[in-house]
Amino acid sequence: MADPFLLAFVLLAVAVGVAYFGFFSFLFGAGYQPTPRAAVETMLRFAEAGPTDTVYDLGAGTGAIVFRAARRCGSTVVGVEVEPIRVLILRLRRALGPARGRITLRWGDLFRLDYRPATIVTAFLWPGAMGRLRPKLESELKPGARVVSHCHAVPGWTAQAYDRKTDVYLYRWPEAAAGGTPPATGGT
Repeated sequence: MADPFLLAFVLLAVAVGVAYFGFFSFLFGAGYQPTPRAAVETMLRFAEAGPTDTVYDLGAGTGAIVFRAARRCGSTVVGVEVEPIRVLILRLRRALGPARGRITLRWGDLFRLDYRPATIVTAFLWPGAMGRLRPKLESELKPGARVVSHCHAVPGWTAQAYDRKTDVYLYRWPEAAAGGTPPATGGT
């Protein structure tokens, strides 16, 4: 028979972990909602991620995009996360993963990054964050850079493509800000 104190401790630890990930992480401005696998696949396909790309994954969470872009696409990846527990998870996954040499993890504020090295920026951020990020991207991205967003559009930009099924937007800089081509409706 299991020790009731040990069982109570484990249950309490699980409850605290769930509460932290589900609610308290909002204190860092980073509520946790993982990007669905289908959306990750669409994002990387839309961006045409490959071995010559440097992917910046903003709000990297636990690494759905980071590890897939490094492993499957051969891209160099910079994962950016503000929430400390998720950063620890990312670091553990990187240490144990086969593509660790192509992955850099940054714990900090995505609004303080230098985006000039990025050829692809991926994001699953709240609408307010997308609006705040826009001027920084406009001033730092190189022509031809791709921005791929799940769920929330970049305000004031025109998407080159939009996949309704996975709710993914693709932008190419600087065409996105110049009006670009309106996105296709429906699926990819």
